[in-house]
Amino acid sequence: MPFLSLTSWSLHRNLGPLRWTRWHDTTRTQFTEAHDQPELLSLLELPAILAEKGFSSLEVCHFHFPETNEAYLLALKQAFADAGLRFYTLLLEYGDISSPDEFRRQSDIAWIKGWIDVAALAGAERVRIIAGEADPSDIDALARSIEALRELGQYGKDRGVRVVTENFKSLSSTGDNCLAIMEGCGEVIGFTSDFGNFKGEQKFDELVQTIPLSESIHAKAQTNAEGDPDEAEFIRCLNIAKQAGYEGPLTLVYDGPGDMWDGIDRVRKLAEPYCLIG
Repeated sequence: MPFLSLTSWSLHRNLGPLRWTRWHDTTRTQFTEAHDQPELLSLLELPAILAEKGFSSLEVCHFHFPETNEAYLLALKQAFADAGLRFYTLLLEYGDISSPDEFRRQSDIAWIKGWIDVAALAGAERVRIIAGEADPSDIDALARSIEALRELGQYGKDRGVRVVTENFKSLSSTGDNCLAIMEGCGEVIGFTSDFGNFKGEQKFDELVQTIPLSESIHAKAQTNAEGDPDEAEFIRCLNIAKQAGYEGPLTLVYDGPGDMWDGIDRVRKLAEPYCLIG
């Protein structure tokens, strides 16, 4: 039975500055663009808080790491261990391994490898890598992405970290491309399905395609202006996971208005009947 999980994105207004990674076309390198946010709790405090609230795992966005030195990463690993919480995935929110710009692509691959090393030291079980920013109809870009994912998957495997990708960003925005990526990569790559990333009425058919291949699900509900989830739509997604026999984490994603904990609780009430609690 699935178990309850959370992404740090669901608390992004509470966890301090967002440290976005960007590509600089002039200097031809990555740089960090900080977006100020209040730090109402620290990343080091979060595992214990989630364990008390009955969560089993956490997925952490890379821009929530205030630092990546060895001492901090070992402290984070210990915080998870002390809480009895799984560090399920380190979520990379940058990187275009589908780019036709060879220099850019190789630079991003090297950047990703650096974060796989971070994941290994911090005790993350997985790293989520974006398949690419290219148009989903670009066959050459799909081939470049598969080649890079195979390389990164092996790099992670050698360091005890499972590499996964997701139906996230343009290249993997269709179910067919997700299946092509998984077929091209084989067992060296895993997959995450996000309820909110496929679009249109076909999204449910595409979730039927990808959820049986998924090691995690980002349970993102569609919300209105008040932050209330579309219950029928969300439950339809949950039932697809149930019918597929999915047993991994249901990682709650809330990005609506108002208090983030309240928003998480509204989504949690819908997801809990599908989860193993405690």
